[in-house]
Amino acid sequence: MATYVNNLRLKEIATGDESGTWGTSTNTNLELIGEALGIGTEAITTNADTHTTTVADGSADAGRAMYLKYTGTLDSACTITIGPNTMKRVQIIENATSGSQNIIIKQGSGATVTIANGKVAVVQLDGAGSGAAVLDVFTDLQISDSLTLNGPVLTIGDAAAEDTKIVFDGNAQDYYVGLDDSADDLVIGLGSAVGTTPGISIDENQFVTMPKKVTASTSANISQVAITSSSNAVAWDARAAANAYHVTTENTTFSAPSNAVEGAIISVEIAQGSTPRTIAWNTVFEFAASTAPTITATANKTDILAFRYNGSVWQEIGRVQNLAQT
Repeated sequence: MATYVNNLRLKEIATGDESGTWGTSTNTNLELIGEALGIGTEAITTNADTHTTTVADGSADAGRAMYLKYTGTLDSACTITIGPNTMKRVQIIENATSGSQNIIIKQGSGATVTIANGKVAVVQLDGAGSGAAVLDVFTDLQISDSLTLNGPVLTIGDAAAEDTKIVFDGNAQDYYVGLDDSADDLVIGLGSAVGTTPGISIDENQFVTMPKKVTASTSANISQVAITSSSNAVAWDARAAANAYHVTTENTTFSAPSNAVEGAIISVEIAQGSTPRTIAWNTVFEFAASTAPTITATANKTDILAFRYNGSVWQEIGRVQNLAQT
């Protein structure tokens, strides 16, 4: 009696069976081997949450193909069980469904592999029976030489709450470029653990922190940022507008700068328009002899002031007044 216990579900003729007709079964087996080396497409019932692919014994079946593409329209993730659960093989599976949903590949009660919409995965079916697992073949992939990416995008991570990184394994020192997920920072640092000895950190506001010395071989430029007055008050963010300028539009008071960090230096150019305005200062600004300057009250004139934060007050460290604007 013929059996189909192999990993391609081909017909295995029992000794003495099919005398004179074995050629027909053999030719069918050869055709199915060709099918197994090809591409198969299988449609999932619209909006199904589960689907079963059972490779047929000794007859054509899309599920036998090395490259298996799933199609159909989904409104939620669909779990696909590939059987029989004793079949051991490697398959390339594409999620070509519509609806922007994942497909989840399983074989038994063991591990599964989730394939995002529009993506392709190479999976291993371990064929362990009721407890069979599906594994991602490329987990812990090692490449012994160079790798070329011809496409324009390389995505690292799957939107899970975890750090992701690229580690440069050096002879004397390792470096990493990674996402510190808990802080939402992009970090370049020493070592291989994200957050360990950071050299450069960029947060979600695009603020950059470099804890060590920075050397510029030619020059360093801090872009000028406009700060404006509203309801007779100027809000000044010391981190976002370290090099600030203010064109007067009303009599106003400079409020205490936000994001003050001990040792920070900020400066502001105050440019009078055609109508001179008065300027006052929050008490967090400390001037020589604790006396605020009188800002030049002449149309189209400019004053420039600089401050350093000592952890308590912004101490004036420079002042130039009554400058022409042109």
